[in-house]
Amino acid sequence: MRRRRGLLAIGAALLAGLGACTTGRGGPRSVTFSLARLQATVAERFPQRYGAQGLIDLALLPPRLRLLPESNRLGAQIALQATGPLLARAYTGQADVDFGLRYEAGDHTLRATDLRVNALQLDDLPPRTAQTLQQAVAQWVRQSLREVAVYRLRERDLALADTLQLQPGQITVTPEGLRVELVARGP
Repeated sequence: MRRRRGLLAIGAALLAGLGACTTGRGGPRSVTFSLARLQATVAERFPQRYGAQGLIDLALLPPRLRLLPESNRLGAQIALQATGPLLARAYTGQADVDFGLRYEAGDHTLRATDLRVNALQLDDLPPRTAQTLQQAVAQWVRQSLREVAVYRLRERDLALADTLQLQPGQITVTPEGLRVELVARGP
């Protein structure tokens, strides 16, 4: 019994190092990842570049994330740059997206899912080109961010949860960040 209490005390201390950790009596355990921590993780995966048969090249720059707790989603503002032989010059713009989250056990990541492109603008494009190019760019944005890893849980993040027979469960967007419930692992 003493060993188990000691293990739980060490476990609680380790989880506290992950982020804001709550362990209510008999209630769910959770870990909260701050917006700053998520922002830093996502920024590592950008810029991302896409092309269309050498005609247009699109660069997506690191997004600015925002928490949307009222809809349990994350939002992102993404600066874009479009260049290529099909365009007379380089164009810049911005996309506004939001997405839900899911946990992928295979690689221990929190991933974007159910992506919605709310707005897309490319500055100074001629009206004829704007609509066609914006539709193509919106599709590239959807493809590039669909299932993008927002955060990867490290082995040390999961070591204690494994010891306590817990695994990540429900993900909730709160004003403080992403709260990941730690639930009992199934048989």
